[in-house]
Amino acid sequence: MSHLTGWSLDGDCLTKEMTFSGFMKALEYVNKAAEVADRFKHYPDVIILYSTVRLTLITRNEHGLTDIDFEVAEEIDKIKMD
Repeated sequence: MSHLTGWSLDGDCLTKEMTFSGFMKALEYVNKAAEVADRFKHYPDVIILYSTVRLTLITRNEHGLTDIDFEVAEEIDKIKMD
């Protein structure tokens, strides 16, 4: 986990919360995260509260974290926002 930026353990999940300048920037980030998730076919839960985005990763059929969760988190960390 040390190579991940802004992620934390929340029970059996990985979570990341980010705040943006407004709703549209938050949506832009979620769309970029969705592209990453789609490449891996592994999708986070997403909560958007105006300008704050919370992502949660877990491998549900394993009832916990697996390598794919960390791989997706690492790729999401590479998202660049203007």
